[in-house]
Amino acid sequence: METKSIMIVGVGGQGSLLASRLLGNVLLAQGYDVKVSEVHGMSQRGGSVVTYVKYGEKVYSPVIEKGEADAIISFELLEAARCLPYLKKGGKLITSTQKIEPMPVITGAAQYPENLVEKIKETGTEIIAVDALTLAEQAGTAKASNVVLMGVLSSITDYPEELWQNALEQCVPPKFLELNKKAFELGRNA
Repeated sequence: METKSIMIVGVGGQGSLLASRLLGNVLLAQGYDVKVSEVHGMSQRGGSVVTYVKYGEKVYSPVIEKGEADAIISFELLEAARCLPYLKKGGKLITSTQKIEPMPVITGAAQYPENLVEKIKETGTEIIAVDALTLAEQAGTAKASNVVLMGVLSSITDYPEELWQNALEQCVPPKFLELNKKAFELGRNA
C-alpha cells in the first residue's frame, strides 16, 4: 500500500496532540506503520501548530511536503487556508468554521480574511466545513472540537467505528471519556 499523509493544523491549545494520538491509534490498529511529528509555532500564545501523520506499509519520515497531504484536518479556518498548498490534488480538507484572530489581526495590522470557505471552494478543493465549536459545546465543552473533527474524519474513512471508540478509551482520561464520545458522535453525524 502506498504511503498516505494527513496534516492536523490549528493554533496552540486546540488539542492537536490528542487528535494525532487518536488517529495514530486507529492507524496502528489497522496494522500500518505510523510516524507522527509535531511542529509548534508559538503554541502557548495562540501560534500555529501543525502535526504530520504518515502511514503505510513502511514509513521512513513523518514530514509532509507541499502537494503531498491526502487530507488536512484544520481546527481553525485561517489555518486551513494557510496549509492549502500542502494538500495534493484530489485531497480532502476537513475544517472547523471557528475563527481565532492571529496577533496581526488583534493588533490591527491586518484583517481576518472574509468568506474563506467560499474562496477555498473556488480553488476546486473538496472541503467539509463544520461548526465544530458549536457541536463541541453541545457535547459539554468547547475544548472537544478536536474530537468532533476526528468524528467527521471517521465518517469518510473505511476504518471501523469500533477502532475509533477503542482509541478514545485509550487516549482520553476516564473523567472526560463520555463527553468526548458524545463530541465524536456529533462530528460523525455532522
